[in-house]
Amino acid sequence: MVKVVVNSEGCIGCGACVAICSNIFQFWDDNKSHVVKQPETEEEIKCAKEAAEACPVQVIEIEE
Repeated sequence: MVKVVVNSEGCIGCGACVAICSNIFQFWDDNKSHVVKQPETEEEIKCAKEAAEACPVQVIEIEE
């Protein structure tokens, strides 16, 4: 399994990760992305990795 972590302090709230993978990432009241669910399937892991690659400030970490 993998673990997804967002450094919310560095998040600029662009929304790329939420648009790509909304079942893993959501905006909270602080308008920053947070992990709401850890990926469990290969499809969810792929989705989370795509979101991490799309992050313009590279604050999403995928720990394997």
